[in-house]
Amino acid sequence: MKVGIIDYGAGNLRSVHKAIESLGVSAHLVSEPGQMEEIDALVLPGQGSFGDCVRHLIDQGLREPIREWIVADRPYFGICLGYQVLFASSEESPGVPGLGVFPGEVVRFPVSELKVPHMGWNEIVPVDRADPLWAGLGPQPYFYFVHSFYPRPADDADVACRTSYGVDFASGIRRGQVVATQFHPEKSQDSGLRLLENFFTSVAPSLR
Repeated sequence: MKVGIIDYGAGNLRSVHKAIESLGVSAHLVSEPGQMEEIDALVLPGQGSFGDCVRHLIDQGLREPIREWIVADRPYFGICLGYQVLFASSEESPGVPGLGVFPGEVVRFPVSELKVPHMGWNEIVPVDRADPLWAGLGPQPYFYFVHSFYPRPADDADVACRTSYGVDFASGIRRGQVVATQFHPEKSQDSGLRLLENFFTSVAPSLR
């Protein structure tokens, strides 16, 4: 299996690359559409703003190829912004269209006594505990979060896990071979590595 890590000029590429290769999976940076031809699975990590991420993908000619990849239900794992850009819009960057492959929007945490950004370890509650994605992770595993905005999927059937931080929000989605999380598996130690391993194991049969 060859995994392509989308390089749009920002994002936590080094730690994502290191985490994937620690699992014995071949990982390569992808910065232009032609490099996607030999890739079996895509990972889109993210740091920065929704608008900057989308604009970089457009400038590099990657927006439509990534969208087509996801619509075709090819293996994809989105991390943080790689999750948020799957939706049509974000309150962080009004007027900037996301990939729009999942119905819903990205919103900011409401004002409360809790600090924003939501930063640190928090538990997630899987919607379907029988999903192989969560194998070996326990009923409510902890992962590392850093974000001020979160997606609000319009279809509950797409939600893979939920987290509470002042509000209950969808901290991950899954549809077929497309998975995305608001938390950072590459920063989540053993739990994060196990989740990535579960993802690659679950998509491997489709690549044979």
